[in-house]
Amino acid sequence: MANSPTHRFGQIIGDLLEQATVETVRPIVQKHHMYLDFIHPRPARNGNRKIHVEDALGNFHDLDLVVEEGGSEEVIGRPRAFIEVAWRRYTKHSKNKAQEISSAVLACARKYADDAPFTGTVLAGEFTENSLQQLRSQGFVVVHFPLRSIVDAFKTVGIDAYWEENTPDEKIEEQVKKFEHLTDSEIETIKHHLFQEEKDSFEIFAKVLDQSLDRHVSRVSITSLWGNKKPLEQLKMLVII
Repeated sequence: MANSPTHRFGQIIGDLLEQATVETVRPIVQKHHMYLDFIHPRPARNGNRKIHVEDALGNFHDLDLVVEEGGSEEVIGRPRAFIEVAWRRYTKHSKNKAQEISSAVLACARKYADDAPFTGTVLAGEFTENSLQQLRSQGFVVVHFPLRSIVDAFKTVGIDAYWEENTPDEKIEEQVKKFEHLTDSEIETIKHHLFQEEKDSFEIFAKVLDQSLDRHVSRVSITSLWGNKKPLEQLKMLVII
């Protein structure tokens, strides 16, 4: 059921993970004077919350976080990084989610291949090693918070985030209500503990993102078998010569 306590708790975990990712990535994006788009009402898309990115075939994909060069709240920039965030409680759902992420992100990345955009994903919960390796083999930088990390993070504020398929709805509903009464400080405690759990992995993620955003094509030099070498400032000038 869409309104079941387990669905609601899953939304809470997913939203919290996305907030924490935005807060962690934003300083890197600002360092490079770029714009971080996330799910929120944005004037550049007529106040719509969702991020719709068009791929090379004209198909649109809903994404979680996109770093834009030349973007702002009012202007859509050129994508330089695509970051997806996902939570899955059971491994039976993780393979499909990994395939969904790779299909959408890689289709969009191909359209902007000239910029070699960063592709990353922050996952939490029960993902199989095969699912994680599939993403890594396709060029994704992956941060994975195993279920125990989620459970331990929520435990710091007295919430039991562990459940099975046969766990009574009443028990899960009780934990949801506890979360809804947390203070901002307690929510920050969960996020801080979560990222401390996988600090090393996220440092690698942040480093690769930083290096990717720092990379620019400054000049393309073409040397033919006959004639003179011709330096070009932009790739699109290739069609002119």
